[in-house]
Amino acid sequence: MRYALAFLTLATPAAAWDFQPLPVCTLSFDNGKATVRVTYDPAEAEPYAITLDRRDQMWVDAPVFALWFDGPAQAMIRTDRHKLSNNDARLTVTDKGFDNVLGGMALNHVVTAMLGDQIIVLPLIGAAAEVERFLACRANPAL
Repeated sequence: MRYALAFLTLATPAAAWDFQPLPVCTLSFDNGKATVRVTYDPAEAEPYAITLDRRDQMWVDAPVFALWFDGPAQAMIRTDRHKLSNNDARLTVTDKGFDNVLGGMALNHVVTAMLGDQIIVLPLIGAAAEVERFLACRANPAL
């Protein structure tokens, strides 16, 4: 099932992961239905954030948000610390560290974001190089 969803996602118009160093270190991906941003802002108490903005529908809150990374280094990350905003179109998770998220992005082929029975499947093709740039920025935010 995951592979079928991944195939359907990959069949959408081409999109790519993008890195921007300013104003804060940011990795982003937009597939037309959702935008994902991973940020590092050392000025924040919890400097890492992942934000998923939906365009096609709103998030319906559920107790657990999860990321399933599928590929050579499969992993599942779960949290109950997610927050909805922007009229429930935006889901955000912040933390003091994101090495598991960044590693999952760099080492796998697909990530599935899940909140209850809602899913967003995103390809990770090309993400590894952008994660490397993100990590360099994190080490030296002035880059």
